[in-house]
Amino acid sequence: MRVLVACEFTGIVRDAFAVRGHDAWSCDILPTERPGNHYQGDVRDILNEGWNLMIAHPPCTYLCNSGVRWLYTREGRWQQMCEGAAFFKSLLNAPVAQIAVENPIMHKHAKEIIGKHPYQVIQPFMFGHGETKATCLWLKKLPPLMPTRMMTGREQRIHRLPPSLDRAKERSRTFPGIAQAMAAQWG
Repeated sequence: MRVLVACEFTGIVRDAFAVRGHDAWSCDILPTERPGNHYQGDVRDILNEGWNLMIAHPPCTYLCNSGVRWLYTREGRWQQMCEGAAFFKSLLNAPVAQIAVENPIMHKHAKEIIGKHPYQVIQPFMFGHGETKATCLWLKKLPPLMPTRMMTGREQRIHRLPPSLDRAKERSRTFPGIAQAMAAQWG
């Protein structure tokens, strides 16, 4: 299959599919962290290139429930939220046969623009990682992702990351167990 992993600079999901023999590409405005097929630029430039499957990780900064309070206190946030929701919706409606779009739990304003609710909510602890981080999946012609290894002793390490220049990047990384489940179940 031709697999596009949109808005991924880490190569984690891309590599999980590549190991299984798929023609997998990551795409992000940032360079890839590891060698592999990567398009650096706007994913909308390559959406019409015959992909069979797209897994998208659009930025959640203006869409997630945890940041809704900033809509009311920081200038320009409403416009950024509207642009982020439009980008999310464009990925969800891309001309690709099978699509999974992931994001944290969204606030009501973004949900209203997108117009669709997530199909599934997954957690890292369902895929071999002892952490909590609710991740919603909007699915098009894909089955729900089935847990592979339930863990106990769960913690919120990701939520407790201290402020830093790399905090957003660190919070956006896909857990390898989730990437492997995606490749095994959707590839």
